[in-house]
Amino acid sequence: MRIIRNRLIYTLGMAALLVAAMPVIALADAAEETPALYATGWAVLPPVIAIALALITKEVYSSLFLGILSGAILYAGADFSGILDHMLTDGIVASLSDSYNVGILVFLVVLGIMVALMNRSGGSGAFGNWAARRVKSRVSAQLSSIILGVLIFVDDYFNCLTVGSVMKPVTDRFSISRAKLAYIIDATAAPVCIIAPISSWAAAVSGFVEGQNGLTIFLKAIPYNFYALFTIFFMVALVTMKFDFAKMAEFEMNAVERNDLFSDGEAVAEEQGKEAPNGHVADLVFPVIILVISCVIGMIYSGGFFSGESFVDAFANSDASVGLALGSIVALVITVIYYCLRRVISFSNCMECVPEGFKQMVSPILILTFAWSLKAMTDSLGLATYVGNMVESLPSAFTSFIPAILFLVACVLAFASGTSWGTFGILIPIGLAITEARPEIMIPVISACMAGAVYGDHVSPISDTTIMASAGASCKHLNHVATQIPYATTVAVIACISYVIAGFTLNPVVPLIVGLVLVIAALLIFKKSKSAYVVSDEDNRNAAARA
Repeated sequence: MRIIRNRLIYTLGMAALLVAAMPVIALADAAEETPALYATGWAVLPPVIAIALALITKEVYSSLFLGILSGAILYAGADFSGILDHMLTDGIVASLSDSYNVGILVFLVVLGIMVALMNRSGGSGAFGNWAARRVKSRVSAQLSSIILGVLIFVDDYFNCLTVGSVMKPVTDRFSISRAKLAYIIDATAAPVCIIAPISSWAAAVSGFVEGQNGLTIFLKAIPYNFYALFTIFFMVALVTMKFDFAKMAEFEMNAVERNDLFSDGEAVAEEQGKEAPNGHVADLVFPVIILVISCVIGMIYSGGFFSGESFVDAFANSDASVGLALGSIVALVITVIYYCLRRVISFSNCMECVPEGFKQMVSPILILTFAWSLKAMTDSLGLATYVGNMVESLPSAFTSFIPAILFLVACVLAFASGTSWGTFGILIPIGLAITEARPEIMIPVISACMAGAVYGDHVSPISDTTIMASAGASCKHLNHVATQIPYATTVAVIACISYVIAGFTLNPVVPLIVGLVLVIAALLIFKKSKSAYVVSDEDNRNAAARA
């Protein structure tokens, strides 16, 4: 039945492509540089096709490819060679040849190699045994993951892969599903980075605020960043209240009662190489510390710190792609030398981890490549321009509702494009232009753009951080997306209400209080709902006994 259903859905998907192609065939001129449907509602169709098919069929690669193909059809019209050229040359090839993207892929591969090294050295297993003696419950295991995620605030990519590699042995011992770990990783990545002054995200946002002190505005915007603040509060409250709801409840129930961490029987393959018998906790902790230090130095180096820039300015001007790639490569070299000197594993075994680590990252690399290519399609169709025109046409009577409206627009745009930074670049300048006549709402408006972008990025199946959170937890990507959406959307609804209040009060205190109360109220309601799964004391004891 599932095969028949998937074939039917793909047939409908191809029908949608044909429908998309009809107006293009009629209107588009292949010789024109700007397509006839540029900056129209049709620009939204490619990500809608990709996301809808991915969520329905659970087939992410083919769904993303169909989204890319639909974008190429909308751009090139009836020109078959133009469709192929735009899809390959301007999409996939351009994405893989972009220097920033290549840097991220290098960082991703090196992280995979380091994880393989830490596993082969026995460091991950030793850390799991050490933590099991100190972490006594499922709650403390999840809180430990949250704390580690908050501490690694420098960059979301680095956060996703590091927290996953460190905490998987601990959460596995306490029968915490990989979907729940992926949610914790994702919820402590972008939401933490967007309120951390020293992070690649602060640097990105500061760069989009032209003509003003971007870092000062970023600091003032933190109390108004309701989605990020509520997400952290929601996550801690959910863990301490010992329950889950919606799709996540199914995964947690299977993990607790059956010790099935993946639920659907389609676990992400993990390399189980032979571990060194003399592994130590330091064999995991030392590489992680070196990685953190190296990446921080790499980022400030890319920002000109060693050329005379201050630490803050260097971070503000840093290139995350260059910094993370340089830092991870240096950390990898030091880690190999460390393992060889300690004689934990031989040099030849270290080199065997290179293809092992690369293989673990093939899936996220493929998804990232297709996601970047899909974004290239939407860019060529003028999605950003279309959204910008919609926002600028808002009536002046909605002034007090502008923060909430921009929050919703940012949510949709980031979800459709899979990028929060791109959403910052589109909406923050528009928000500044809108608030020129009423500068007192500038900070709430900028915060709303940032918060909405983080939510859209948080739940989008084509978001790079969502993909990396899945990779970090070794969780099937669409399982992570499906279990995370109800949680993130609950917080987003509450954040939107707070932005409505902030538009009238122009003070973050009242909206924050109202929002926190609503978070608690929502959790209490969900805990009593039929979809909730409450972990009993006996289940907690059984999980602790297995650990």
